[in-house]
Amino acid sequence: MAGLVPPGTTAIPAEASKTAHTKAEEKTDYMNLPCPIPFEELQREALMSLKPETFEGLRFDFTKGLNQKFSLSHSVFMGPTEIPSQSAETIKIPTAHYEFGANFIDPNLMLIGRVLTDGRVNARVKWDLTDNLSVKANAQLTNEPHMSHGMVNFDYKGKDYRSQFQMGNGALFGASYIQSVTPHLSLAGEVFWAGQHRKSGLGYAARYETDKMVAAGQVASTGMVSLSYVQKVSEKRQISCITT
Repeated sequence: MAGLVPPGTTAIPAEASKTAHTKAEEKTDYMNLPCPIPFEELQREALMSLKPETFEGLRFDFTKGLNQKFSLSHSVFMGPTEIPSQSAETIKIPTAHYEFGANFIDPNLMLIGRVLTDGRVNARVKWDLTDNLSVKANAQLTNEPHMSHGMVNFDYKGKDYRSQFQMGNGALFGASYIQSVTPHLSLAGEVFWAGQHRKSGLGYAARYETDKMVAAGQVASTGMVSLSYVQKVSEKRQISCITT
């Protein structure tokens, strides 16, 4: 008769059978892993909450859009600037400057320029050459000797990995690679060479992310160790910690 269990066997509850079937369907597909975030953003959640952009003094910003892609900006800043000191006390020098900026933002191209009254000129470029390859560059020109710098970054986005190559003034070269190994875990490594100071280094990193938490860690041969953890309590609350 239908529904009878043969002698010597144990009946499996319908709910247990359904759970086992669901777990079998959730088996990880290692050929279809997500693309990880860029290497330099491994600890972005903790840095955004614990190290927000702050300033001391007065700041006024005004932006005027000329069309859908082009806009101009004006900014006035008055406040102290910290300078390095051999003593434990921080030396602050009162400063004030005006900043004029121009912005061009397109789906595949972003150009940002800033000119300051203290003699600095800043420029940023982000250009998506293809769906997978993008180029980012930034530069700062100053009147102070040996203080101008520039950096170019090539970012390739694969199906489940990212690779980057950097080069800058002072014979600075760097490369990084980050790979998803599970749907939640990604591992990364980097190498760099600073020709001006004749120094090189290696670095390793890991990031574990779920819907409720993000944990990341970085170590480098230079002695740098950085660990961060973010726990999402609700949609508007989270607990963050970072140590270096």
